[in-house]
Amino acid sequence: MSTLADVAQSVVKGQMDKVKEHVQNLIDAGNAPLDIINNGLIEGMNVVGVHFKAGDMFVPEVLKSAKVMAAGVELVKPLIDDSEEQSKGVIVLGTVKGDLHDIGKNLVNMMMTSSGFKVIDIGIDMPPEKFADAIREHKPQILAMSALLTSTVYAMDDTIKYITTEGLRDRVKVIIGGAPITQEFAESIGADGFAPDAASAVDLCKELV
Repeated sequence: MSTLADVAQSVVKGQMDKVKEHVQNLIDAGNAPLDIINNGLIEGMNVVGVHFKAGDMFVPEVLKSAKVMAAGVELVKPLIDDSEEQSKGVIVLGTVKGDLHDIGKNLVNMMMTSSGFKVIDIGIDMPPEKFADAIREHKPQILAMSALLTSTVYAMDDTIKYITTEGLRDRVKVIIGGAPITQEFAESIGADGFAPDAASAVDLCKELV
């Protein structure tokens, strides 16, 4: 007989066949769909986040676990009434103008999505105007920006100034991340938070919403 702990463990170990088997067993046994997602699949991803933060797991393993978790969610999704599916919040995510790096951004997207957030990923090389448009369209609680190049970090400052002049700054919390970013820099440009890695970004978003 499968348990929620078995589901979580399969996610942590990145075992695709096992997670499908355990999830199907729980569905057949009449477990509540949201219980399987929250206390099985997402619980497993939370453990992955802790290991990743501690340096016990690396990006390829995290991506594998995220894929396994997504496969489990797909099995459960048809059983969930849309009104039941509670998103923790909406996040607009993008890499700033002049920067074409997306591996870190994509990892943040996967981990935030698997933690229950709705993520609108607007892509790479995004000018301030695009971030502003996305805030107007999607009404997120959080705007998350990434940069990997020292030469592009000031585009974050430009974006915050732009959304301020457009009257949008009060609508969102702004978080930033990427290799050259520090807490001091985040404070200097008026961001609401800084995350050194994807797992920390998820924790930060949970605090801010």
